[in-house]
Amino acid sequence: MAIPNSLSALRQYQQIDIQSGASYASPHRLIQMLMEGALESLSRAKGHLQRGETTAKGDQLSRAISIIGGLREGLNLDVSDLAVNLDMLYDYMQRRLIEANVHSDETIIDEITDRLHTIKEAWDAIGDTPEARSMSAASNTPA
Repeated sequence: MAIPNSLSALRQYQQIDIQSGASYASPHRLIQMLMEGALESLSRAKGHLQRGETTAKGDQLSRAISIIGGLREGLNLDVSDLAVNLDMLYDYMQRRLIEANVHSDETIIDEITDRLHTIKEAWDAIGDTPEARSMSAASNTPA
């Protein structure tokens, strides 16, 4: 599995203003934190939607879209087909979240939450192993 470029992910992490521990996180943990942040934003967006808080819903969906964009930016598409497939899936998620925002569609938020949760479960299962760290080094080298 290609691990996203940690510097790009770190920049995205700083932009979304999550916890300050990102600068000390491993590339694997950093991606976990980004996914956690996106899932949190999706949950908040759904709550705002249910309460009719349109502006707050839009803010949280925009935040989730931005985080997913950071995950996309960090992918090294030259490393594997998996990275290319993740890029296409992340693109789909971003487009669907824009649609969810425009139409205030809770089912789309649920769909993307489920998809991202599945990716995160797989990412968590990889763990921060020596093999994962070596894949990270390979994905960070310029092609």
